[in-house]
Amino acid sequence: MPFKETLPHFQMLDVTLIDRDPASPRRHIDESALKTLANSIQKKGLIHPVLVQPANPGGRYTLIVGERRWRAAVLAGEKILPALIRPCEPAEALEVQVFENMGLGVRAPLEPRDMANAIQTISDRFEARETAAEHLGGTPTWLNQATAAATANLSPKITALLDAGKISGTGAAIQLEKLSRKNEAKAESLIGQSEQLPEGEKLARKIVDRALSEEGGRRRKETAKPAEPAPDNAETPAAPVRSRINPGKMKMVAEILGLADGDEEEILARLIDEFLALKGEGNPPF
Repeated sequence: MPFKETLPHFQMLDVTLIDRDPASPRRHIDESALKTLANSIQKKGLIHPVLVQPANPGGRYTLIVGERRWRAAVLAGEKILPALIRPCEPAEALEVQVFENMGLGVRAPLEPRDMANAIQTISDRFEARETAAEHLGGTPTWLNQATAAATANLSPKITALLDAGKISGTGAAIQLEKLSRKNEAKAESLIGQSEQLPEGEKLARKIVDRALSEEGGRRRKETAKPAEPAPDNAETPAAPVRSRINPGKMKMVAEILGLADGDEEEILARLIDEFLALKGEGNPPF
């Protein structure tokens, strides 16, 4: 009988009675992502049941769909998990597994800004971001990056591109906003190109990073231009003051703030915002 015509039966199954499908196309599983999934299962249980073949004569079940969920449930210490038991011919099982993982409109991740807003709402329930990050199974740095789209002061145009899926992600949107502050014309050009992209294509982060890098190089060249010779009676200008901030420490602060390769000016601005927020004088940057 074709899979489409079979009737599923729901049951809570002992995790030890389930075996992976040896013919499954999945060969590699990201251990880090598996731990994150295990953390969510520990907090809320398994949200989506796994799909298994009916028991064989030995009373064991074979996975059709949900190997990552099953492995994560075992890692989380779960003893039983929700399962849909459904007959499936071996020749059709592979097609079911491929269609499930392709999604085909069945599942779609939240858009970056929607996900960032949702994570921010959850983290707001906790007094400390460290506690919120631990609850969500990440680090404070990860939480800053995950909520960047919710806290970034993006322009309406860039926000619209991000919401429409025309930009590859939050990082690209933030970099494009930074470029806009340094060279509005160049940023507008990239925005225009993004708006004209065919359905499904996105402005890549590396393109924005390249434009931002070129802008920084151009500015450094302009700054390095030789000055006009001074008159004989002119006073000798004072030597420029070098930054005393350790570059390594600056990079660490940028990572904590969720800034991608932020310059000193941007990092200082964010630190000032956070300090004022702690003193109740302004809106917090996160």
